[in-house]
Amino acid sequence: MAIEDIVMPGLAETGMTRTDGRSASDLRTITVTRGCSRFAEGSALVAFGETRVICTASVEDKVPLFLRGSGTGWVSAEYSMLPRATGTRTPRDSTRGRVSGRSHEIQRLIGRSLRAGTILDLLGERTIWIDCDVIQADGGTRTAAITGGFVALVDSLRWLYGKGAINTIPLRFFAAASSVGKVGGRILADLCYEEDSRADVDFNIVMNEFGDFIEVQGTAEGAIFSRDDLLEMLEMAGRGIMKIIDIQKTSLDLDEKEERAILSAQDHLRKLEQA
Repeated sequence: MAIEDIVMPGLAETGMTRTDGRSASDLRTITVTRGCSRFAEGSALVAFGETRVICTASVEDKVPLFLRGSGTGWVSAEYSMLPRATGTRTPRDSTRGRVSGRSHEIQRLIGRSLRAGTILDLLGERTIWIDCDVIQADGGTRTAAITGGFVALVDSLRWLYGKGAINTIPLRFFAAASSVGKVGGRILADLCYEEDSRADVDFNIVMNEFGDFIEVQGTAEGAIFSRDDLLEMLEMAGRGIMKIIDIQKTSLDLDEKEERAILSAQDHLRKLEQA
């Protein structure tokens, strides 16, 4: 263990760097590469440091049984890790004959997060499947999947709008996610695997561009945490998520017509909510 990893109480305020050279509140280098799949209606390769996830969006002209005849669409997600995404090989879910509990929980989180940002009533009776495949895992795979999955989702909505299948781009808001935790007495943003594996407290937080919470998952892994710790973690994660949303918007580079199509959808939603 490096000297800088040996942390005593109070070092959260000293600015001491982490094992990868970051300060406590720094995110890892985050990149989003759109169009990584030739066939998908939307796709993005997202990197949070050494974590890399391929996210694709596929449009199907059908909905789950409970939505048939409603005129409403759906967004769902699947999540998996390639066998050598980690230091040792992990068997595929298909060889075990079932989706692991971890994968099932994560894909439900991704689906909930992306549905929150979509105006499903304006999607029509179609489903957008978001497939998130981790090709390299170094912590924060679910937050990277939500962030990249949202970009892929937006591109699939742009595709539908561009071909005239929908009249607006039905986005309620932008959304992204980040991890935050307490490691050795310090509150740290965007944990890499080395930090996550020894975290006393671990949170995954999903927010929209207005600072509202979509989901908060938090666990006292090795020690309890105070109310002040909680507020500091929420604040730190929020600042990071706003930066991530800026990266999403820069990557998507929406034109004026697309921006108006989003505003039109949001105006329609407001009228419905006021009715």
